[in-house]
Amino acid sequence: MLAIIRGIIVIFLCILICVFGSIYCLFSPRNPRHVMTFGHAFGKLHKVFGIKLLERIPAEAREYKPGIYIGNHQNNFDMVTMSNAVQPRTVTVGKKSLAFIPFFGQLYWLTGNILIDRVNRTKAHGTISQVVEQIKKKQVSVWMFPEGTRSRGRGLLPFKTGAFHAAIMAGVPIVPVCASSTHEKIKLNRWNNGTVIIEMLPPIDTTKYTKDQVRELAEHCRQMMQAKIDELNKEVEKLDKQG
Repeated sequence: MLAIIRGIIVIFLCILICVFGSIYCLFSPRNPRHVMTFGHAFGKLHKVFGIKLLERIPAEAREYKPGIYIGNHQNNFDMVTMSNAVQPRTVTVGKKSLAFIPFFGQLYWLTGNILIDRVNRTKAHGTISQVVEQIKKKQVSVWMFPEGTRSRGRGLLPFKTGAFHAAIMAGVPIVPVCASSTHEKIKLNRWNNGTVIIEMLPPIDTTKYTKDQVRELAEHCRQMMQAKIDELNKEVEKLDKQG
């Protein structure tokens, strides 16, 4: 019964956010400041799922200059956990097909996110250039998931190099954001689904890397994130045992 009630509430609130958000964004369409506003709105739904969310975001993060944020991509619950870490003037990169999802797709486009064609290899190849152009032209940050897909309990997957190529080309830092594991942690019929920690790591300077060192940069970031995720998982385990 709890799962049904939660499902109804989440669907209702998501539609409400999308409809209201789309109307609101029509007054300043494709403005990148909208992404944080409605990302955080979706992030508040963690309470509906019975998640206790601990956010460790540096106070100075709101003043960061443009950069590329990278996060571990676990499952659909990222929408109510990781979205809380989105900073001002930060847009995301998503599949072009997202724009056709009823309600959500219209909001996703209107908020100014970057849509790419992953089916067309020629167009997909230009994604890095498109990201770099957006960073330089609009002075925005870009959020990307370097794993390229949801891990769904397989741990932190190998990183693709697109985000790191873009950071080097644009001359901007990489900002890792780590979330403790949510795989098989959240049960819709369970009232209390424990703790999830989101932690933003210090920016990583990319100006000392060349395009020939992109894999070295990607592996450095992956190792750093893996160590932090392992640390967060151990901490969450202790917190949940303490109740």
